[in-house]
Amino acid sequence: MTSLSAVLALQSVEDATSGRKRALRHGNDLLDALENLKVELLGGKVAADRLERLMAMLKSRRPGDDADVEAVVDEIELRARVELAKLGRFAD
Repeated sequence: MTSLSAVLALQSVEDATSGRKRALRHGNDLLDALENLKVELLGGKVAADRLERLMAMLKSRRPGDDADVEAVVDEIELRARVELAKLGRFAD
């Protein structure tokens, strides 16, 4: 019985950290996409598929448990939505 409790406790710790890791990965991916968008804007042409991927990234977010990380990701997503809106694309 003790080993079952230990396994369940370990799973709950992994679940808590996996949500945070997922949110951090999502935020980093968005920042990378925004950086690539900036490079294309400076080059004078933005690929339509890049905008579509950015919109898909915004739709794919799954909330995590860490409120601080979520607040930062919210800010990054807002920046991405602003950039998309400037280019005539609107994410849901």
